[in-house]
Amino acid sequence: MKKIEAIIRKTKFEEVKEALLSSDIDWFEYHPVHGIGQSRQERVYRGVQYSTDVIERMKISIVCREMFVAPTVNVILKVAHTGEVGDGRIFVSDVLDVWSIRTGENGDTVLRDKK
Repeated sequence: MKKIEAIIRKTKFEEVKEALLSSDIDWFEYHPVHGIGQSRQERVYRGVQYSTDVIERMKISIVCREMFVAPTVNVILKVAHTGEVGDGRIFVSDVLDVWSIRTGENGDTVLRDKK
């Protein structure tokens, strides 16, 4: 089992969400997150100076079987891409085990297959 975590632009979240649901990813979690990137500059908007070093993004987390990792990552890469600096990152890590709280079962059979 693998965990896919994607940090993407907030403006691309709805498109990525719809693409994941269309590709039979039936469950994922998402959270608004803030990060600090390499671009650190001061900007002035209507006479108010503000910093651009804090970046608002969305973090999507998906746990899936190994065979679904490449298709899932490819969907995110395709839809979240703008070609501009700050498109985000995708991290893939191992998941050692999973349990169903309702049934007490464990292992990758707890994860639902694609339709």
